[in-house]
Amino acid sequence: MIIYNVTIKIDNSIETDWLIWMKQIHIPDIINTACFTHATLLYLLDNDESDGLTYAVQFHSTSKELYEKYLTEFAPTMRKHAIDKWGNKFVAFRSVLQIVN
Repeated sequence: MIIYNVTIKIDNSIETDWLIWMKQIHIPDIINTACFTHATLLYLLDNDESDGLTYAVQFHSTSKELYEKYLTEFAPTMRKHAIDKWGNKFVAFRSVLQIVN
């Protein structure tokens, strides 16, 4: 199992609208690529919120090949949607993890 983790710091002013967009549009769009089985949206606790709020989304994939398919076929469009919608009111960084049993 591969986890594609996206950590996002958002401007305080967009939190409510951003959360709605993430839950109702962005996360479902990514899951609908069929590259991931499900996603978990998380809020980072014990964080300095003076310069924004920090969230993470973990997308679970059954294989590295499906994750790589997402990167090549879908990620550029998904990232563009976020930039078009929110401009410079967020910053994101990505990491890939593998579950160790």
